[in-house]
Amino acid sequence: MTYKGLGLKCGIEIHQQLDGKKLFCDCSTIITEDNSSEFSINRNIRAVAGEGGKIDIAAKQEQLRKKDFIYHGKDQTACLVDTDSEPPHPINQNAVYASLQFAKIVNSKITSVVQVMRKTVADGSNTSGFQRTALVARGGKITTSEGDVGIENISIEEDSCRIINESINEKTYHLDRLGIPLIEVGTAPDIKSPQQCQEAAKQLGYYLRSLPNCKRGLGTIRQDVNVSIREGARVEIKGAQDLKMIPTLVELEVKRQHELIKIKKELKTKKIKLEKLKITDLTKIFSKSDSKIIVNTFKNKGKILGLKLVGFAGMVGKELQPKYRLGTEFAGRAKIKAGVGGIFHSDELPAYGLTENDVKNVKKVLGCKKNDAFILVADKEHRAKIALEAVHERASELFKGIPKEVRKAQQDGTTRFMRPMPSAARMYPETDVPLIVTKDLGKIILPELLEDKFLRFQKDYGLSKDLAGYIGKSSNSELFEELTTKYSKIKPAFIAETLGPTLLELRRKYNVDSDKLTDENFRNFFKYLSQDKIHKDITIDVLIDMIKNKFDLKNYESLSTEDLHHAISKVISKNKNVPMGALMGICMKQLAGKASGKVISTIIKEIMSKGHK
Repeated sequence: MTYKGLGLKCGIEIHQQLDGKKLFCDCSTIITEDNSSEFSINRNIRAVAGEGGKIDIAAKQEQLRKKDFIYHGKDQTACLVDTDSEPPHPINQNAVYASLQFAKIVNSKITSVVQVMRKTVADGSNTSGFQRTALVARGGKITTSEGDVGIENISIEEDSCRIINESINEKTYHLDRLGIPLIEVGTAPDIKSPQQCQEAAKQLGYYLRSLPNCKRGLGTIRQDVNVSIREGARVEIKGAQDLKMIPTLVELEVKRQHELIKIKKELKTKKIKLEKLKITDLTKIFSKSDSKIIVNTFKNKGKILGLKLVGFAGMVGKELQPKYRLGTEFAGRAKIKAGVGGIFHSDELPAYGLTENDVKNVKKVLGCKKNDAFILVADKEHRAKIALEAVHERASELFKGIPKEVRKAQQDGTTRFMRPMPSAARMYPETDVPLIVTKDLGKIILPELLEDKFLRFQKDYGLSKDLAGYIGKSSNSELFEELTTKYSKIKPAFIAETLGPTLLELRRKYNVDSDKLTDENFRNFFKYLSQDKIHKDITIDVLIDMIKNKFDLKNYESLSTEDLHHAISKVISKNKNVPMGALMGICMKQLAGKASGKVISTIIKEIMSKGHK
């Protein structure tokens, strides 16, 4: 069937980090990915009722997991606001202004007064148990090749902590990311195909990255995709960082929902009914099992519990997505709710060290008939019980259709259950932050859009379309314009290559961290180049030395013409009858950094010409 026939509705939410200072304090927005810390704190977070008196369902689920949260921090990137030890400082007006600039770009209606809200979050990603967010505009649209996509809301909010590690009993976070300003953009469900979803995300990304204080680089922009089909339900897929994977995520979620709807109809056709929850202790059956999983369970004083699913034989192994079956769906719910490693189900057994005889014994004790399936969990008794309760809950939802839920994107485009869809109960006003009157921020001046910048770079600097796009999107675009203005005799294309693709080459081919190069490094490089103290041929060598903090201009000082003639003459005399190309290679190796390839080639030809005469 076509996506139109399936009734696909799709929308995206984009979260873009902003540079400078955090949203409610003066801490730096630098994320070093260094997990070391100067201090740490431990917390337990409880879900509480919102303004309406109800506890959010997603927050309640997180609390049931009873995890301890550990937070690492450094003084440069975290303070008492981040640890929830003092009230928020005045809101970062540069960040709010940037969100209003974006609203203007997409013709959204800016609200006259902005009210900061608290959004309950109980998974430990915020030390306070909530995230501060503020709606700044509604409406507007973007245009794609498949039609307009409406904008439903634009907000400014604080980013969450950066997760370092997670185990059954605790989660460890770093505070450097917490509080970084985010512009959140949510579209209407106007997207009708996987390709249009990708195009819309790309267009919104271009607009966001036109903002002067927009962060750039991996992880600074995140996309969440909302997908539903006719007879299905809205499912939010989090963590779609790679634009290339967005069509696959949409395609596979459509497939998952379509297969689940078929299962619902099959259950109805076969008049299958789910029995009341009945968990059976099957530990004794496996007392002599050689299965490593079973043996390890016994070592940890665990048990093997089982659950019968009437009429589900052959259905639990049904594929919903590539290498993702209904059994995987059950396991995902069990893992999140109970913290177990996984489940066994009858459609995949015997396997994992369990024998045909084990399967027969389980069926006998559970009273399984030919068309019945069963689920096993081997773990601590309380976890195994919660896991089977979660499986039974998910099985009961199959009779109703598609549950509204939040899922996590995997690298292969499949998804995994994270939590139920949050409700309005999670929101309530933030009373520590004054109302923001948007007109007080002054006239909103629009930045140059990226697409306009690409065209200007092609026209004014003679860059190719690809190179103009590459450098225009990079964080070095302003530096590029500074250097081309200052060093007009150096070709703009070479400056753009050095600030763009060359850095990628340094990482991939030479395995060095090009992010360590500073603006000052580049300014010095082009200054020495313009003064003929270094030359283009040794660009890579110079940049690597700068990265390793080993750069010394003396090592690259050019030889005089007389010295070069002498050195090259010696090479030629020692390598008689050697072809020009080989001589060039030997000379370049011996004179690395002392002269350009062009100069060396000219001198070789000159000496050899005289020698022939």
